[in-house]
Amino acid sequence: MDKNFSDYIVYVDESGDHGLKTIDPHYPVFVLVFCIFKKDDYINTAIPLLQRFKFKHYGHDQTILHETDIRKDRGDFSFLKSKAVKTAFLDELTSIVQKTPFVLISTVIKKELYRQRYSTPENPYHVALRYGLERVFYYLSELQADFGNTHVVVEKRGKVEDNELELEFRRVCDGFNYPQQPLPFELVFADKKSNSTGLQLADLIARPIGLHVLKPEQDNRAFVIIDDKFYRNGKGIKNGYGLKCFP
Repeated sequence: MDKNFSDYIVYVDESGDHGLKTIDPHYPVFVLVFCIFKKDDYINTAIPLLQRFKFKHYGHDQTILHETDIRKDRGDFSFLKSKAVKTAFLDELTSIVQKTPFVLISTVIKKELYRQRYSTPENPYHVALRYGLERVFYYLSELQADFGNTHVVVEKRGKVEDNELELEFRRVCDGFNYPQQPLPFELVFADKKSNSTGLQLADLIARPIGLHVLKPEQDNRAFVIIDDKFYRNGKGIKNGYGLKCFP
C-alpha cells in the first residue's frame, strides 16, 4: 500500500445551488471553497478550538455547525433568537476561524452572467471544481511540499451528483486542467452527518464569500476575517489566485 501521503489535506464545501434553470435573484452565485490545512495545524489547532467551543455551548461535541441553521436559528441553534446571545456566539466562531491556520481558495460562479455568455454552459460545480483544484495544485507546488496523495474531502450530495462529481474530479486530475498535467489528488466523500472540523469550517466561510462578491461595499465582518486566509501571488494579489470569479 502506498503510504506517500501528503502533509496537507483539503476540505471543500459550497454555498448556493449550482442549478442554472432557476436562479435565486437574492443570491445568484455558486460558491465553492477549498480550505487547505497542514495536517499538524489541523490536529493541533483546528480540532481543539472547535471541540472546546462545542463543549462550552452544548456539553458535548456531536452538534454539527451548519451556517444555514445558525443563520436561521433552527435546530440546535434555536437558542440564538436573542440578538445578544447570537452576536456573542458568532463572535466566538469568528475568532476560531481567525485563529485557525489554513489557506483558502474559492471559485465564485456568477450564474446569470454565465448562463447569458454560454449557449451550452457546463455544470457550474464542475467549472468551480476545476478552477479550484488547479489553484490548490499551484499553491502546494509553490510550497515545494511533498503532496503526493493529497486527499480532497467533499460532502456527499446524492448518488447521481456524487457519481458525476467523481467522474469530473478524475477528468481534471487526469489532465483536463490548465497545467495540462496529472494532479496528485484523491477524492474522499464524507457523509452529510460527518462531524468533520474541516468541512464545518469550510461551510461557515462559503456564504460570506458569496455575499462579498455580490455586495462588496456591504459590511461583512466574516469576510474581513477570512480575507487574510486567501492564497495570493508574490505581489499579494488574491483575485484570480485565491479568489476566482467566473465569468
